[in-house]
Amino acid sequence: MQESIFTQTLLPLGLGIIMLGMGLSLVKDDFTRLAKVPKSVFAGLLGQLVLLPLFAFAIAFIFNAPAEIAIGLMILAACPGGTTSNLISHIAKANLALSVSLTAIATLICVITTPLLIQFAIDFFAEEAVQEFSLVDISKKLIILLLVPIIIGMTLRHFFSKPARRVEPFFRHFATVFMILIIVVMCYQEIETIKAAFPDVFVLTFGLNLGATILGVSIAKAFNLSQKDALTLGIEVGTQNATMAMLIAITFLENNAYGIAAGMYGITMYVGAFLLVMYHKTYHKEAQSE
Repeated sequence: MQESIFTQTLLPLGLGIIMLGMGLSLVKDDFTRLAKVPKSVFAGLLGQLVLLPLFAFAIAFIFNAPAEIAIGLMILAACPGGTTSNLISHIAKANLALSVSLTAIATLICVITTPLLIQFAIDFFAEEAVQEFSLVDISKKLIILLLVPIIIGMTLRHFFSKPARRVEPFFRHFATVFMILIIVVMCYQEIETIKAAFPDVFVLTFGLNLGATILGVSIAKAFNLSQKDALTLGIEVGTQNATMAMLIAITFLENNAYGIAAGMYGITMYVGAFLLVMYHKTYHKEAQSE
């Protein structure tokens, strides 16, 4: 995708607005709550920040994914869950407080971890020399686009609580619409590349989504968490911030091929969440009827 107003201005601005919306949904208690449920939070962060990137690497390596797709999968796995995971958790009646806490803390940590994982992925999978990038520079950009809007949003929520709560749902819907817009624009501009990569990228992203969702639930089971928390972790680990991944690939790294996996994941990630929610509701309905 060639450098344009969309990639250099609208895409970063859109992510900043989404992060502002996340900040509007956060209060101080979302962070103090972490100390009250350390096991659930630790399990979620373990799945999100450690096991998911390892799983993405395993998929890319075992199935010998094309270099651009493999790197794209790693960029995606290096990103935290987005506001979409919080919205799905709300609709599914999962542990919304846990979902929001995990999204917030993972977003803070990814400022450091994401650039490191991207560097590893490029060094390992790239078949030829790529344009060098600065880890510090990407971290600075992530701080500006992620942390600063979140802090502004939390400040507004603190001093203007009622108006902030009223407008916060708008930002959730904006996040979904904006991600769809990015996917449409990318598909339009890179249709030939996507056609050539479609069989590989669809299978890999679909497999990553289902595997990540199952991974989240399995971690919850391993930590003896409740069914509600297991549902939450399945959603949180399986639903990545595809918008952020596309921003990093297209705008920061200036390589649209890296963004194809994130674009496809932005569509397929709803499948794993839907199947998990349907299973959860069916399981509990049967359990209650017995």
